[in-house]
Amino acid sequence: MTVLTGVKAPFELTQYAIAIKQQGIDFAIRHYTHQAGKSLSLAEARALTDAGIQIGAVWETPDAHLSYFSRAQGCADGAAAFLMAQSVITQPSGSAVYFAVNFDADTAEIAGPVTRYFEGVNQAFQAASAAERQYQVGVYGSAACCAAMVAGGLATLSWLADETVDYAGYSLKQLDGATLPVDDGQRISVGMASKHAERPAGLFRVL
Repeated sequence: MTVLTGVKAPFELTQYAIAIKQQGIDFAIRHYTHQAGKSLSLAEARALTDAGIQIGAVWETPDAHLSYFSRAQGCADGAAAFLMAQSVITQPSGSAVYFAVNFDADTAEIAGPVTRYFEGVNQAFQAASAAERQYQVGVYGSAACCAAMVAGGLATLSWLADETVDYAGYSLKQLDGATLPVDDGQRISVGMASKHAERPAGLFRVL
């Protein structure tokens, strides 16, 4: 199987979809969030799909720190993300929503607040799942965090935040950022990621 290359962007990619596809981009990771300007829209998802770009979804809270992570917050974020996936984007069943752990959690913090957060996410997904629409939970974070959530059955997919760390179980791996030329001489700054050649990553297309 082929290694796929993707971008991660905190802004809408609709107008850039064709241009970035022409540069060899296979997938785009976009956000589910309470911030309207940052969130993936259905029109954008359709534009990416039409350009031949697969989509990945991540729930990511800016500047989240240890005190953010709790079971209650996981329930709230899980419910909001599921609603966006199901009702706004019509994300297909079996694909994934990743949840970001954007700080360098130590072993105790992973075993405590971070684990409780993902327990809440899973509780929300299980409560919301309709017979025809179910989603995988993914984790975005350090190798230790990814390994712990997968081993604990709280995530089925993992997105490694640091490409310099050796973690064999990843589905996605974050790479250094890049500046891509797009239409009319513009350039956009994006994060870059790669998909493991032999593991699914929960990416999707929409109708």
